[in-house]
Amino acid sequence: MYFLGGVTLAFLMAKRSVMPIGCRMPQDPSPQDETSLFREAWGLYDALAEMNYMFHREIYGQVEALLDEVRQRGPWSMLDLGCGNARFLSPCLSATPPLQYDGVDLSATALEEARLRFLRHLPSFSLHQRDMLEAVEAGLGRFDVIFSSFAVHHLGLEEKARLFRACSAALMPGGRLILVDVVREQGQTRDEYITGYLQVMRSQWTRVLPAELEAACGHVAAFDFPETLETLQELAEAASLPRMRVVSQHAQHYVLVFEP
Repeated sequence: MYFLGGVTLAFLMAKRSVMPIGCRMPQDPSPQDETSLFREAWGLYDALAEMNYMFHREIYGQVEALLDEVRQRGPWSMLDLGCGNARFLSPCLSATPPLQYDGVDLSATALEEARLRFLRHLPSFSLHQRDMLEAVEAGLGRFDVIFSSFAVHHLGLEEKARLFRACSAALMPGGRLILVDVVREQGQTRDEYITGYLQVMRSQWTRVLPAELEAACGHVAAFDFPETLETLQELAEAASLPRMRVVSQHAQHYVLVFEP
């Protein structure tokens, strides 16, 4: 749940939960290095969220409304893929917390911060230090809601197809997959998308330090592989999730719901 205009600073510096298949860091940081990088990255990320460059206020207001729809049915459970420290989802879970929350992320530091700061109010939660695709394919149970925020666009097309299939199998009857992510326009190539997004970052994100902004732009250019709405719908339909609802669009950023 992390985004810096298609780039996650925590992902860029320390969080590796959605590194594209086949890509590996040349050298894993030590626990002390990871902690330092995580704190530094999330400090900037929190500042950007306050500036609302990534439409956090609008997006998480809509996520809370979607969860309210689920809560009205009765007790519920949730799986959060690429949960990070759960800072932004945490307030959405306060009104009627899920009976069970499972969060998946590769960053031990992020999960520890989630455990100590942002998920303490939940009646029951489990955190899993694993690759999110491998985790959902391995089976963590069945859930009323599966949620992923700004993570899926880092996967390749086949990995996205696998993720949809695994999520479909892990949903309870009447469950839903809530996806927050960036989306390409129909007919727009990836190169065209990247060029346009970098232009927005460099022209509008004026309060980000130049070195940090260029690092973020480099990550977007290397690791962002967003799909079109049509492709996402095709992947979902093939995974027996034929009902796609576009809840909202904020520039390239979408809130989507997929249901059986």
